[in-house]
Amino acid sequence: MVTATEYTRQTMESRLRLYRRTTVVLAVICVFLVVVLAGQMGRGTSPAAVPASGGSSASQAPGQPGASSSPTTGAGEDSGAGAAYADAPVVTRDPADPMAAGSVDAPVVLVEWTDLRCPFCAAFARDTLPALLSEYVDSGLVRLEVRDVAFFGDQSEDAAVAARAAGEQGLAMEYMETVYTAAPSSGHPDLPRETLIGFAEQAGVPDIARFTADLDSADLRAAARTSTATAQGLGVNSVPFFVVGDQALAGAQPIDVFRQYLDQALKGAGVDASAAGSGAAGAGREGAAARPGGATVSGAAQIG
Repeated sequence: MVTATEYTRQTMESRLRLYRRTTVVLAVICVFLVVVLAGQMGRGTSPAAVPASGGSSASQAPGQPGASSSPTTGAGEDSGAGAAYADAPVVTRDPADPMAAGSVDAPVVLVEWTDLRCPFCAAFARDTLPALLSEYVDSGLVRLEVRDVAFFGDQSEDAAVAARAAGEQGLAMEYMETVYTAAPSSGHPDLPRETLIGFAEQAGVPDIARFTADLDSADLRAAARTSTATAQGLGVNSVPFFVVGDQALAGAQPIDVFRQYLDQALKGAGVDASAAGSGAAGAGREGAAARPGGATVSGAAQIG
């Protein structure tokens, strides 16, 4: 017969065992959460403008879509879904593409997603792109294909349409260069209609009346919206954002980062960039004709 004292002792021991098991479970959960949090905090940041959370530097390309109208600055995700780029028609090698520079037969194609209101896109265009064009595109090693996105509101979309309108006259790349040259060092510039037309005049678009009419083109606007939707579907959620094959790079990285990135891609294509006079060894090479904005263009590169 169990006495009241023994019953109380057995009850307390049972409760104590339950408490210990519960404590162990909670401790395991806490450790798991700490590990996850540490992993998130350990990811590097890159100078990229993002509507939600952006892409990671030199990682396998993410495959998660992101769409938000509240841009911030930060690093992004690496979902390990590089096949999203390898399988998707990211590279076109279209000789009539007005938003491309370089030979359609280049061994490597660098795809860039950009928003004309993005301050980091402007920084890349001013600080890194000239050397990239000179060292890689002009030499015939790399083709650059630009994809417009509208992540920062209606004016981003209007600017994308304007770049396409300039492209109708073969000057899309020159137009984007003009916009980025005038961009402020921070923040998203105001790009009303009259400003977009002014940029066309500065970029040398010959038929301003046609350009102005094309700003209202339903086809060009639909194409700009499709470009944004396609980018988001691929998981491009920060700008500037770059892909070579299934390898992604996010942010306005310095030219040395792009040299490593592109030299690795060229090596994978069986090309020695240093032996070809490109990459770090080709910095400052001569023999290319100057173009506005400090970038260079030789006969090997076709702009617009």
